[in-house]
Amino acid sequence: MTAQVTRHTFDEVMVPNYAPAAFIPVSGKGSRLWDQGGNEYVDFASGIAVTSLGHLHPELTAVLHQQVDRLWHLSNTFTNEPALRLARRLTEVTFAEKVFFSNSGAEANEAALKLARRYAFDHFGGNKTGIVSCKQAFHGRTLFTVSVGGQPKYTEGFAPLPGNLNHIEFNNLAAAEAAIDDSTCAVIVEPVQGEGGVLPATPEYLKKLRELCDKHNALLIFDEVQIGVGRSGSLFAYMHYGVTPDILTSAKALGNGMPIGAMLTTSKVAASFVVGTHGSTYGGNPLACTVADKVIEIINTPEVLDGVKHRHQLLVDGLKRINAKHQAFKDVRGMGLLVGAELVDELAGKAKDFLTVAARHGLVLLVAGPNIVRIAPSLVIPEADLEEGLKRLEAVTAEIMEKAQAAKEAQPA
Repeated sequence: MTAQVTRHTFDEVMVPNYAPAAFIPVSGKGSRLWDQGGNEYVDFASGIAVTSLGHLHPELTAVLHQQVDRLWHLSNTFTNEPALRLARRLTEVTFAEKVFFSNSGAEANEAALKLARRYAFDHFGGNKTGIVSCKQAFHGRTLFTVSVGGQPKYTEGFAPLPGNLNHIEFNNLAAAEAAIDDSTCAVIVEPVQGEGGVLPATPEYLKKLRELCDKHNALLIFDEVQIGVGRSGSLFAYMHYGVTPDILTSAKALGNGMPIGAMLTTSKVAASFVVGTHGSTYGGNPLACTVADKVIEIINTPEVLDGVKHRHQLLVDGLKRINAKHQAFKDVRGMGLLVGAELVDELAGKAKDFLTVAARHGLVLLVAGPNIVRIAPSLVIPEADLEEGLKRLEAVTAEIMEKAQAAKEAQPA
């Protein structure tokens, strides 16, 4: 008999590095979730931009079931058909010529950063080791990637940190010009900063980074772990900007919930990862690669990608309607179906309150820091679900604004 577990079980047996919601989702279909009590939720989070084709997508479920009956795992002393098929598909639809598979975005970024330093060592010697990244970036939770990310709250207490890292202001052309020089081996950037506040890069900024990397023989790395695989409205955001990186990292939506990450690069750069320089026990897992191959096949279609752009406008228009009535947001921004609503000063620090209140209204949201409500629904969310989610978000916003007003009126004159 299966043992009964509750939210309290988390506090009893899990390391306390998360603070999960009070309810436990147990099933999902499309853009809806149900918890242990049978309560239903509109999912505006997609597992933090992961389940981009929704829960229990029938085509993904079918190919996974087929692979389950064939082969689960091989060591990397062998290769496997699903990994080769996925790698071939990725190289056919992107700039890349070579692919490395991992289990997560952090591992994909770790591989990218290691490869950049190894490439510089092979071609320019041991002194070209500098890595330039942006403040408020997020590249993962390994010690290397969290150090490159440039958010002190994630590195506090973990010193000594990896060195020769330079963090510059995002979208600041002058800062990039000053920081990137002949000692730089790589520049890593998110085309849209996710955890840092849902901030899209300007086209001029990414073009300047490309120009400076070319000038100083540095590699340009695009971290598309969150914005990639269709979320921008293009298969990858670099296609939207018309700026091609030397290395691109992907994860999250790539497996629609199956753990997988990928580092994509050129043959010239990939050549520095000779046998034995890097690896991953589970990277290229047949189950995950089977699902990811079908994910790319489905998403890389005009129907889905044009649908993202259409839904973006519906979402932004809906948020603006809510704001016209309740004046809760000072800015609504983002790209495709990664959208952030920055709270007005009166609600500073209360983004997490939106998550808590939303749960009572049957809505799953995200935050991007203390002042940004982040929305990242399925790329194929039905328009009816999108409208229902916005309806529930309006109720959430009204409740929070009423509480804020009541608290303001209760203050002594």
